[in-house]
Amino acid sequence: MSNRTFDGQVAIITGAGQGIGFEIAKQLAAQGAGVILNDADETLATDAARTIRDNGGECVAFAGDASKSDIIEGIVEEAVKCFGKITISVANAGITLFGEFFEYPVESLQKVLEVNLMGSFLLTQAAARQMRKQKTGGRILLMSSVVGHQAHQFLAAYAMTKAGLEMLAKNLVLELSPHGITINTVAPGATLTERTLAEDPTYPKIWSAITPMGRPAICEDIANAALFLLSPHSGHITGQSLVVDGGWTSVSPLPDLSNLDVKK
Repeated sequence: MSNRTFDGQVAIITGAGQGIGFEIAKQLAAQGAGVILNDADETLATDAARTIRDNGGECVAFAGDASKSDIIEGIVEEAVKCFGKITISVANAGITLFGEFFEYPVESLQKVLEVNLMGSFLLTQAAARQMRKQKTGGRILLMSSVVGHQAHQFLAAYAMTKAGLEMLAKNLVLELSPHGITINTVAPGATLTERTLAEDPTYPKIWSAITPMGRPAICEDIANAALFLLSPHSGHITGQSLVVDGGWTSVSPLPDLSNLDVKK
């Protein structure tokens, strides 16, 4: 891809204050897109947007809980107000709440469903409505996970939501394709982010040992896949899931979870 692949494009990205979402936002802005960057943490959103602007990109922060319909509507309205349109939507906001199935709290289940499924659905719906109104097509990306493909202990609720997002993408092909809108998912495997390293300092060692490529992903690995699916080069790809996991789903050994603080 050229360095200006996304000239004239406008992207909205949720949960992008750090990690994978921030890397996608940074790369899109570096290649010419105007970006509305959302995060539930106002400081993270503001700092991330400033970093992108300091590096020459166009980026506006929009803080708020991306599982709430008013925040979603606000993000879309801000994009249209600042840039006149929306051509790219990335539903990246999500949470992981580990827990034993037999004792999994209702509160945890509800939160995972709200953020991972409801928030992604609402963002996709709002962005697609704007794209349909514009009549110029668009790209929608949902962030899934390898655990939407393979079992992982203590992640039943989270895995259910990620598999659900992949089915959402497949199903929406029927309604979005007539409007020139593609929808796909990226399913990251173990990835080094601020969150995964904070949860477990041994994360790199554990996942390097069980990943065929010998290391977990870094945020750039996932963002590179995402940008392909958001680019003009993927115009005939829709309803698909791209797994980026260094080969883990081919063999699927489980990590040692003995040190994990499992919520009951």
